[in-house]
Amino acid sequence: MTVAVGDVIAEKTYEISRDSLVHYAGASGDFNPIHYRDDIAQSVGLDGVLAHGMLTMGIAVQPVVEWLGTRGTITDYQVRFTRPVPVGPAGNAAITVVAKVGVVDDEGLRIDLTVTFDGATVLGKAQVRVALAAA
Repeated sequence: MTVAVGDVIAEKTYEISRDSLVHYAGASGDFNPIHYRDDIAQSVGLDGVLAHGMLTMGIAVQPVVEWLGTRGTITDYQVRFTRPVPVGPAGNAAITVVAKVGVVDDEGLRIDLTVTFDGATVLGKAQVRVALAAA
């Protein structure tokens, strides 16, 4: 596999629904009511229900996982949560992920993720380290 710094390896948009939040809460055990009850979210100063940060983080790495397949492994993944992703009662929240090669070195690749919702970045300094399998 030949890649160079600046190559966009994946770009994808994902939809998050209220149903997605319920499924994630059940899988993760994170039943904080700001993720499923508008009244509770509003009582703490939010406009409404927010997606779980870790759900957003998990979705954001998915295009790298799909691109990588069996050609290597993810060795590190880090993000900074910069903005929440509100999920309204009707319709879905769409997050867009652009994965671009930031570094190519002896250890493999660093893939830089740009993750946006409604035109604003929701994960800052989102970076995935990838070790490529021997050819």
